[in-house]
Amino acid sequence: MAVPKRRKSKSKRDSRRATHSISARAFNECEKCGAPKEAHRVCNACGWYKDRYVLAVTEVEV
Repeated sequence: MAVPKRRKSKSKRDSRRATHSISARAFNECEKCGAPKEAHRVCNACGWYKDRYVLAVTEVEV
């Protein structure tokens, strides 16, 4: 079994982990109503996805 001969420095460890950060979600514009929506997801405002209605959206009274 392979075992490291020397201990990795904190610099080497941290530079390897530099790409592990979490990025913010990317939002696109709905092509039907213009509301912001996530890519490859149904629009929460109008229920539209890929040239058809998928979800029946009802208005919520506050």
